Amino acid sequence: MATLSVKPGQRFTLPDWHISSDLLSTNAERQRSASHQIRQEARILRNETNNQTKWDEYDNRTRLNERLDIVNRWKETLDKCLTDMDTEINNLTQMKEAAEHALQAKNLPLDVAIENLTYRESRRAIDVVRDHVEEELHKEVEVIDATKKDLQQKVSEAFEQLCLLQEARQQLNFDHRGKREALEIDQTCVSLSVNSPNISYKVNPTRLPVGTITPEQWDQFSQYNKDRAEREMKAATELREAIALTIAQTDNELEAQRVATEFAFRKRIHELEKALDELRWQEKNTLEEIAEMEEDIRRLEEDLQKKMANLKLAHTRLETRTYRPNMELCRDQAQHGLTDEVHQLEGTIAALKQKMAQSQ
Repeated sequence: MATLSVKPGQRFTLPDWHISSDLLSTNAERQRSASHQIRQEARILRNETNNQTKWDEYDNRTRLNERLDIVNRWKETLDKCLTDMDTEINNLTQMKEAAEHALQAKNLPLDVAIENLTYRESRRAIDVVRDHVEEELHKEVEVIDATKKDLQQKVSEAFEQLCLLQEARQQLNFDHRGKREALEIDQTCVSLSVNSPNISYKVNPTRLPVGTITPEQWDQFSQYNKDRAEREMKAATELREAIALTIAQTDNELEAQRVATEFAFRKRIHELEKALDELRWQEKNTLEEIAEMEEDIRRLEEDLQKKMANLKLAHTRLETRTYRPNMELCRDQAQHGLTDEVHQLEGTIAALKQKMAQSQ
């Protein structure tokens, strides 16, 4: 005979089953509602974060572009400063070389002036005189020494200013090189996107590197370099003008002194030529006088010889008459005449000899 098998365990009533079904349905609805709420919030979050991310990326890209503009403007400013600096360095170098050439050119007139002074020492006797020529030559040496000192001072100042310009240029170049590298880096950053193959996570990218400065300090640094460069270029320009003025002034002073020295030379040469002409005229007259004197001396000698012959004649006559015999030794008119003639001739001969002595 067959028997009824019953499943062991608790058996629920129909109301329990309905309650369980209602609970399952209610729980499912609650879970779906919670899921829907989460999905809605997730969508809102996605939209908000997407918008925020896009805005942040756009905002930072804009900031990078603005930074590129700022850095590029400074780079262009530094470019112009470097160009102006190179031009000023070249101009000052040329002016320094011009001053050096002017300084070198002063050696020749100095050597000439010293040579003139040395050569004039070969004058003799009364011609060794401190005249206007010597005074002007000494003054010319002093002027040349003073001009050389002024030019040497300007050359030294130009050298020092060139060193300052080079220092300022090096600082400008350092700043310019930094700006150029910063532009390349920021341009690379602007070119990056989420699709770029070389983007990745980095270790502590928000850290502040050593040496980080504020934008104000960054701007002040470049402004200082620019101001310093302009200040040194202005000083160099003023120095170039001063060097050009010094070269012109020294040339004018030397030229004025050269003219004064040449005028003194011409005046002295005129005086010497005049004195030489006077001496030649005196020499000519003296030679003529000597010739006439020699002729007169010759004539005096001839007259003296004649007078001595006459004296011999008178002496002989007187001596011969001393041999007259006895009473014939009379002091007659002839005796007196011969005696007077002897005295007269002796006086004449003495006068002639005295005059000859004076003539010689």
